[in-house]
Amino acid sequence: MGDGTINSEIANYALTKLEIDRLGLDNIDRRMLESIIKFYNGGPVGLETLAATIGEEAVTLEDMYEPYLMQIGFLNRTPRGRCVTRLAYEHLGLPFHAQKPSPSDQINLFDTNS
Repeated sequence: MGDGTINSEIANYALTKLEIDRLGLDNIDRRMLESIIKFYNGGPVGLETLAATIGEEAVTLEDMYEPYLMQIGFLNRTPRGRCVTRLAYEHLGLPFHAQKPSPSDQINLFDTNS
């Protein structure tokens, strides 16, 4: 396209064709975030489970995709797995539902059966 010169119109056209959004997220970035939200209620979810869900290698997600998503504040890595942040929900146009800890996530100091 064009006359051999890259201008903003040509660059935007190319990014649209590559399905790269205004923040630089591609299809796999969005699939990661959407999967964590839709299938795992925003997280936490383990890396291997997430990789199996979206059909990508865990090492690829960890090395290629996670660093940028963490840098822009869309993904947190916790000891229990990956969690999506409110910013990611907003960027994807999805309603944010704050995670409520389940009873199994809480320690009962008064439970003598544990």
